[in-house]
Amino acid sequence: MRRADRLFQIVQILRRGRRPVTAAEIAEELETSRRSVYRDIAALIGQRVPIRGEAGVGYVLESGFDLPPLMFTTDEIEAIALGTQWVAVHADPELARAARDVMAKVATVLPEELRPFLDDPAARAPPSWDRPADGIDVATLRAWIHAHRIIAIAYRDGEGRRSERRVWPLMIGYQDARRILVGWCELRGDFRSFRLDRIEEAEFLDERIPRSPAALRREWLKSVSRTAPPATG
Repeated sequence: MRRADRLFQIVQILRRGRRPVTAAEIAEELETSRRSVYRDIAALIGQRVPIRGEAGVGYVLESGFDLPPLMFTTDEIEAIALGTQWVAVHADPELARAARDVMAKVATVLPEELRPFLDDPAARAPPSWDRPADGIDVATLRAWIHAHRIIAIAYRDGEGRRSERRVWPLMIGYQDARRILVGWCELRGDFRSFRLDRIEEAEFLDERIPRSPAALRREWLKSVSRTAPPATG
């Protein structure tokens, strides 16, 4: 790897890190020595890249730093192509349109010799066949998740039983050809997942979730790491 590429990759590693990243971790990812990482960090700091930290503790990139015009490796282009193609095929119409817009924006900054990696990628998302219709407006559901507000739904489970639920929506998941809502169900007093095609009615309430959504998501992640995914309905 050229040194210029390595410097760029170090900045990328620090940008995505949520905690100090040690020289050993950077060296392992870039398949180089810690001594080279120390020199590269010093060179970046000398170029006024706002990196804080010290050897043996870890490094962080201060917020607000921006890179020059976008530069992508071929693997990064493949990742963008696969991710945006998957969203365009499986997500709701608004997100699918956003994914196509992302592809168009990336295409405008790519050098001509890299365009084939975007236009004809080696990895592809399969089409989604026979998707059942959602019983709730997904764009509004996403807005309510961001707003941390409660929804009330009428839900029919796999055995045809109908129930009324108040749900603290946390995220929308994707399971084969179906979309599911993951949230805290007040009726069950636990996390539950609801297939969107089984929601028969939905009311978007102005009432805010009484707990921190971030804390709830952490609890949900702990629960699914210990057991099977939350029960449906």
